[in-house]
Amino acid sequence: MNLYCAIGGEGSDLTPQLQTLFLECLAKLGERRRVLVVPPDFTRVNSRAGVLTQHAWRYYGDRLRSVLPALGTHAPISPELRTAMFGDVPEKLFQVHRWRTDVETLGEVPAEFISEQSEGKLHYSWPAQVNRLVARGDFDLILSIGQVVPHEVAGMANYNKNILIGTGGREAINRSHYLGAVYGMERIMGRPQNPVRNVLDYASEHFLSHLPIIYVLTVIGRTTNGRSEVRGLFVGDDHECFKQAAALSVKVNFTTFETPIRKAVVYLDPREFHSTWLGNKAIYRTRMALADGAELTILAPGVKEFGEDPGIDALIRKYGYRGTTATLEVVARNSDLAGDLSAAAHLIHGSSEGRFSVRWCPGQLSKKEIEGVGYEWGDVHALLRRYDPQRLHEGCNALDDEEIFFVGSPGSGLWASRERLKA
Repeated sequence: MNLYCAIGGEGSDLTPQLQTLFLECLAKLGERRRVLVVPPDFTRVNSRAGVLTQHAWRYYGDRLRSVLPALGTHAPISPELRTAMFGDVPEKLFQVHRWRTDVETLGEVPAEFISEQSEGKLHYSWPAQVNRLVARGDFDLILSIGQVVPHEVAGMANYNKNILIGTGGREAINRSHYLGAVYGMERIMGRPQNPVRNVLDYASEHFLSHLPIIYVLTVIGRTTNGRSEVRGLFVGDDHECFKQAAALSVKVNFTTFETPIRKAVVYLDPREFHSTWLGNKAIYRTRMALADGAELTILAPGVKEFGEDPGIDALIRKYGYRGTTATLEVVARNSDLAGDLSAAAHLIHGSSEGRFSVRWCPGQLSKKEIEGVGYEWGDVHALLRRYDPQRLHEGCNALDDEEIFFVGSPGSGLWASRERLKA
């Protein structure tokens, strides 16, 4: 087991030397002739995975055979966003992960293990599925690149999640998301070890060890003016790489409060967020900071749909964000939702459970549509004038007769009161 790079700290800014550090790691790997890069999609544009992919392409040249963005259930990257993230990496190298058809099952985590991890609530096995290109591409190096940051399903994003979920199949994604939802999102977020991660680690140890995967993990921090900086770089082929990256992310990406927030406003960049499926990060990442009875306003000028997948979009419209109890009941009674457990998990994750109000302000969803899934609706144009993201700063802001807490990039961290974080 090898750790090729472990550098960084809370006050570090490795941005200027990122290329040098990364190329030094690639040199340590020795000669490689068939290389696959697995970066995240545009929803992790701040991860620096796009830049690192460019560096890998220039280093390996025509030995870099394919780039497979770890889409999971997300929509394929558009040509415009692909160029914005990956620069001049040739279009012909990019492959699309089709999570319903392009996968191979390498093995199964036994039902007994899932039952144990779910505290006896679930009794299915979990298939370790990966894209066929990962399984059968005959690569002598698979570079899995991404950012370690708090995550609503896996506790902390990336590491083997990038392979097993990002290039995984329908059953793997559905069952892992449902496990996290049933166990409890607030018991998982920001915690490196949890039931979902334990399942991924089991699968990694038993079913991925034969693959030449090297993990390239960044930790990204944000300055008070919203600029992102590289706080850490960790490169290795086993859990130690993730362990050290996660420890730094806990220090860098957590914002904690003694007193819970009464009113929060979250802005979703229209280039990045087009659906509530992705945009509900605004709820996931702030919910542990919000007081009972708090108000959350989500400014989402680019959001035009609920699910990026037509089938999931239909399920969200049909069942709505009604909370854990209601969702578990409809899963038990309805085969369509029972057959798409990642959608069911998303409905649980996207509910405030009645604890605080959620006012969604989308660019292209009507008041009727928003209220139909259980949220309050807001006029995005009027509220963007009041809560101008260009004038607000991250954190507390005083606006005339109200005080708000503003978050300009919900995917970059986790906000929590100390009481809820310790729960």
